[in-house]
Amino acid sequence: MPCTVVVCGFFGDTGKGKIISYLALKDDVKVAVRAGVGPNAGHTVVHKGKSYKLRMLPSAFVNEKCRLLIGPGVLVNPDIFLDEVKSLDCADRVGLDPQCAVIEPHHIEADRRGVLAEKIKTTGSGTGPCNADRALRRARLARDVEELKEYLTDVPLEVNQAIDSGENVLIEGTQGTFLSLFHGTYPYCTSKDVTASAACSDVGVGPTKVDDVVVVFKAYVTRVGGGPLKNELSWEEAVKRGWGEIATVTGRKRRAAPFDFELARRAVMLNGGTQAAITKIDVLFPECKGVREYSKLSDRALEFVRKVESEIGIPVTLLGTGPEALDTVDLRDKK
Repeated sequence: MPCTVVVCGFFGDTGKGKIISYLALKDDVKVAVRAGVGPNAGHTVVHKGKSYKLRMLPSAFVNEKCRLLIGPGVLVNPDIFLDEVKSLDCADRVGLDPQCAVIEPHHIEADRRGVLAEKIKTTGSGTGPCNADRALRRARLARDVEELKEYLTDVPLEVNQAIDSGENVLIEGTQGTFLSLFHGTYPYCTSKDVTASAACSDVGVGPTKVDDVVVVFKAYVTRVGGGPLKNELSWEEAVKRGWGEIATVTGRKRRAAPFDFELARRAVMLNGGTQAAITKIDVLFPECKGVREYSKLSDRALEFVRKVESEIGIPVTLLGTGPEALDTVDLRDKK
């Protein structure tokens, strides 16, 4: 802090939403700003017994004093955005940059047919075709949509003023490092870069303003859609291990594999990671379910954490031990 970028180190689905919601509460974050592609990413947050599935707004909404922003590099689906603002009752603290490109029905239609649907197996949310139109300079922007006008604000200005004032700021990435258009498993990837440097660009923050980059890993690897997955397990084996998951946005089964140390090392390099978080420790080590104190972690879990640290070269500072935002072991004070 004060400016921290949170990104996924694998193929998405690592629990960034949980880590961001924890940090928002624990560190009293004043401003959270969404980077990334758009509503093709789903972040799940569980707080006070209620589960939220977000596709547009920052996961830091659980802190009721936190300003919630969406950077100009993010694509916005007005219907999804407005539905989330209404369902979370947070209109008075939401800001959307006027430069956000708008996903329209013809983008969604194009995303659900042809090579994108059949080979790449995208989410069908329209983000790829919309980003293509943006590159061709023919996409409409948020400033062109009447229903969005009350939320428009200069997001880069707000974020930089907050950082310069010493306030805690979180930049929330989406997708995963290896779904990056530049660094991922092309062509089985998303429609732009999604590493930490791209997240900064999305929200208008220069690299010298960032204090920490938290790379979020899951205790095992999952991905949705086409593309390679080293040491992939059968669905039956994944279910047997407790790794059988359903994707937030598409409802599709997630493919699963054991933790990939080689990918994790590369993710730290590509993102300039300074800290790592590991979620779903409780799935790999059920005896750790719901644990919130370091002293209550099992020896097996601690051995796994130490191995990850030795392989990736940065400290593991946060461990997710359950779905609730506060089911987290915070190791920052022990490093």
